[in-house]
Amino acid sequence: MLSILIVEDEQAIANLIHISLSDEGYRCTCAFDGKQGADLIEQETFDLILLDIMLPEFDGYELLEYIKPTGTPVIFLTAKGAVSDRIKGLKLGADDYIVKPFQIGELLARVEAVLRRYGKSEKQLAVADVFINTDSRSVTKDGRSVDLTAKEFDLLVELVRNKNVALYRDRLYEKVWNEPFTGETRTLDTHIQRLRKKLDWEERIRTVFRIGYRLEG
Repeated sequence: MLSILIVEDEQAIANLIHISLSDEGYRCTCAFDGKQGADLIEQETFDLILLDIMLPEFDGYELLEYIKPTGTPVIFLTAKGAVSDRIKGLKLGADDYIVKPFQIGELLARVEAVLRRYGKSEKQLAVADVFINTDSRSVTKDGRSVDLTAKEFDLLVELVRNKNVALYRDRLYEKVWNEPFTGETRTLDTHIQRLRKKLDWEERIRTVFRIGYRLEG
């Protein structure tokens, strides 16, 4: 399980990020000022740090200098939205810069992108009693192996990585089959039906009228 440190002095924002990332399978730790963040970085190893700039004790710029020698990727989360602030943050070594207020979906996408860049994308995915290993391309449910075809596996991973998001049929098809969507839905619909049956997910994989499908986590 990948580990993320959230250094954010606004507790409501920190809690929202913590809940959202935990729901995606990350292990999260919160620090509410620069000193607490530095202490945690000294004590533990993290895969990613989400860092506010305006912090008590010492600010995010100072903390970034402390983080650099560890090689841990950093995403700044801040209300400082001026172009000059973004340039400063990126020049100092941050891997990304997100301005508040932000959509949680955007944050999750940016987190995933940075982790992927560092070769730290999640190898283990889980929803309810189903566990997926993307390295071995294996799936278990209640501890028992589930036999999926290559396309069924890829479709499952796409649904799980976009849990609770309504996915359009054309996007799903093009992502899994790597070819343009022509409007013919039978292939995708058949694979969805097989997944539902093999995983006993009749109620979990929902059909979204005129859009496509949504996996409920």
